Amino acid sequence: MSRRIPGSLLSVLLLLAPLGCSEPEADVLEEALKFTPGPLFEKDDERLVLRPPRDPDRRAFFGDLHVHTTYSFDAFAFGTIATPYDAYRYATGEAIRHPGGFDVQLSKPLDFYAVTDHAMFLGVAKAAADTSTAFSRFEIAEPLHDLNAPDNNGLLSLQSRLKIFASFIPAAMAEIRNGTIEDEAVLEITRTAWQDTIDAAETFNRPGRFTTFVAYEYTSSTDDRGNLHRNVIFKGSDELPAVPFSRFHSQNPEGLWDWMDGLRAEGIESLAIPHNSNGSNGQMFKLVDWAGNPLDDAYTRRRIRNEPLVEITQVKGTSETHPALSPNDEFSDFEIMPFRVGTMLPSEPSGSYVRQALKRGLALESQGITNPYEFGFVGASDTHTGATSDDESNFFSKIGLLDATAELRGSVPVSLVPSLFLGFAAPQQLKEVDGETYLQGPTETFGASGLTGVWAEENTRDAIYESFRRKETFATSGPRIRLRFFAGYGFGDDLLEAPDAVARAYADGVSMGSQLPAAAGEAPGFLLWALADPTGTPLQRLQIVKGWVDTEGETFETVYDVACSGGASVDPETNRCPDNGAGVDLSDCSTTGGAGDTQLRTLWRDPDFSQSDRAFYYARVLENPTCRWSTWDALRAGVSPRSDLAKTLQERAWTSPIQLLPAN
Repeated sequence: MSRRIPGSLLSVLLLLAPLGCSEPEADVLEEALKFTPGPLFEKDDERLVLRPPRDPDRRAFFGDLHVHTTYSFDAFAFGTIATPYDAYRYATGEAIRHPGGFDVQLSKPLDFYAVTDHAMFLGVAKAAADTSTAFSRFEIAEPLHDLNAPDNNGLLSLQSRLKIFASFIPAAMAEIRNGTIEDEAVLEITRTAWQDTIDAAETFNRPGRFTTFVAYEYTSSTDDRGNLHRNVIFKGSDELPAVPFSRFHSQNPEGLWDWMDGLRAEGIESLAIPHNSNGSNGQMFKLVDWAGNPLDDAYTRRRIRNEPLVEITQVKGTSETHPALSPNDEFSDFEIMPFRVGTMLPSEPSGSYVRQALKRGLALESQGITNPYEFGFVGASDTHTGATSDDESNFFSKIGLLDATAELRGSVPVSLVPSLFLGFAAPQQLKEVDGETYLQGPTETFGASGLTGVWAEENTRDAIYESFRRKETFATSGPRIRLRFFAGYGFGDDLLEAPDAVARAYADGVSMGSQLPAAAGEAPGFLLWALADPTGTPLQRLQIVKGWVDTEGETFETVYDVACSGGASVDPETNRCPDNGAGVDLSDCSTTGGAGDTQLRTLWRDPDFSQSDRAFYYARVLENPTCRWSTWDALRAGVSPRSDLAKTLQERAWTSPIQLLPAN
């Protein structure tokens, strides 16, 4: 409701406008107010909600815990100039500039984000390129001078960028070892970049609205190039190490865990998240320690204490399982990146995938050893542009200038724009498919993935970090699918339709990431509930993946479909839903069939439950088929999709496992 200012008062106010604030004018204002017999405005009872209230039933929040910016040596070599501040602006919904010269922007802001630049040589490549710094005067820095200057950021510099990336690190390490470059010259740059990373996280952290975590990547590998990378996430920021622990401190991840334990003793809490186990060449989930000794309790307790989560999907492939390890799971061949990270060398599947690791953990427990692989699941992007790229229809991949176009990603023939590749591609980097020439490399096996989901009372560091620690987390391959998963013995048939189902499930059972002890003579019930991304694709099927170890120590796995779209029944012989007829028209990537649900839910009991078996269960939900990013690229270029790449995929989400403890 508005009020008209009385004419007499308006005249006085206009006379007052050009005057200053001296005492006589204050008297004039008092005189002016006498012309208003009542209040100008009605009382306003509206309140500003500055921080949403805590939700005891917990809400789903989505974020990315694996993001690189200009401070990572490789991202900088790939043309990335986005800072940690830019990365957080992107996560909150703003557009930022991609190294390829175009803007990128999320369709919807995220709830949390963590910049995780490589601790090894943190900020050093950027300092080497800046000719005003002391470090730029070292001879090894000369190839980087002004590398990302505006006039040096074109596609024709790709070959030189690859050479720089391949040669700079070993050359710099050699110079440090022989004393040409003093340790302090590198450490001072690292301290400055690390402090700026912390400052960016503090600047953008908005309790209740948007959460940032101070974080970094520990980047190590075995001598045979088996990936052992971890992202280290700190709970708070009141006190942090001045220099993050890197491969320069220890190639052995056990050294990282010791460092984290030491910080924890001083009140500095953190956790580490292994990623790209698929590219570890069997090294990530071994049954021996770094020295080759069988795992013992000291090792396993230290590992699970510091690594309660594992990254199950990201741009460089999905690490849930592999067809060679799960031949009876027809959905196991999902976004497999078969190479060791950063190479074209094949990666050994055994010891590299999460589901097998879960089973290995059960086998260790059957031997009386603490389970080191009782982890929860997260997803991430591993972007090296500061910007998550998880949309198949608008995929800009992860390594800046090196995969900024469809041709560089290997989804469109190079013959369409041959001038871009003069002097760039060696013959072994080219591949003939269907009579067309494509660039070949790991990029064609990359995926538009993924995100971490958490169930937390509020969007704050404390609440989300506690979700990490209790493993009430889930991963998606990109869509914002929400997925609930509970287990308990008091779950009645009425629970599914109860308005307070979630509160009762928390009260009478356990959530994803938890342990559930056996109850004599009773099988647990599992409550599952999946909600499709509101702007995404309908859901096709809801599944439970079960793994168990018998009394002889042998491990097994199976997959049950437990809810089908359209209300269809699961075939009791195959434990599978019928085909719902959903498909894709490859001429325009439109979906066909009109099938699929916006939600799938069920209360399920294991028909093969045995109280004597130690087991894990996790939920997996699949969307209807949609076009893969490579098909979208081909469609926009007006060419046929490559016949040797999957044309469609089924986006999905995974909950952290619930662990069933056997009866004594």
